[in-house]
Amino acid sequence: MPTTLQVIYPAREDAIFDYDYYLETHLPLLQEHWGEVIEGVEVTKGLASGPDVPPAYLAIATITFPDMEALDKAMSETGGVIVDDVPNFTNIRPQILIGDLIHG
Repeated sequence: MPTTLQVIYPAREDAIFDYDYYLETHLPLLQEHWGEVIEGVEVTKGLASGPDVPPAYLAIATITFPDMEALDKAMSETGGVIVDDVPNFTNIRPQILIGDLIHG
């Protein structure tokens, strides 16, 4: 069963998030290290949490792996390189959700 790793960046008043760096440097870094073991990457930029309500999240990345074994392998082998890059584009500590892809 496909496994997803969602990286969720909550919005807050003092948040910094460099979308250009994220798209031009961080995602290619992810592809460089995990490209052979992932099935896909989707990134959503938060616009709103309802009518006239600011977004609760600045961005959510969904990375799909073929299974939990592939995710575990990726994280153990090169996850640190990717995690260590996070301060280069944001001051937010991301939240993580690992789950089974049950529809998609």
